[in-house]
Amino acid sequence: QVQLVESGGGLVQAGGSLRLSCAASGIHFSITAMGWYRQASGKERELVASITAGGSTDYGDSVKGRFTISRDNAKNTVYLQMNSLKPDDTAVYYCNLEGRNGLTKYKSWGQGTQVTVSS
Repeated sequence: QVQLVESGGGLVQAGGSLRLSCAASGIHFSITAMGWYRQASGKERELVASITAGGSTDYGDSVKGRFTISRDNAKNTVYLQMNSLKPDDTAVYYCNLEGRNGLTKYKSWGQGTQVTVSS
């Protein structure tokens, strides 16, 4: 069974930095992409950043230039370096994994980690 374990969330002042980590285990297929989504109170879940197995990245418009996603393929771990944090970045951050084995596609979510940015 696929398990995603997130860490690194917490409380930080505006302008500060945090680094999130997400380690995947129980993988029995090829991972095609990993990423981070977030959901603020009363809002829909939105893409923060994603990275493919080949290293291509995609970022939500609101975090471009401030957040950096990276990945350690050998450890099945994805990281999110968050700099210049703003109160609007406050949300629960969810790790996401997508993969495939032949024609079968897989998608998993972590349990979420809270990030709170104080003004």
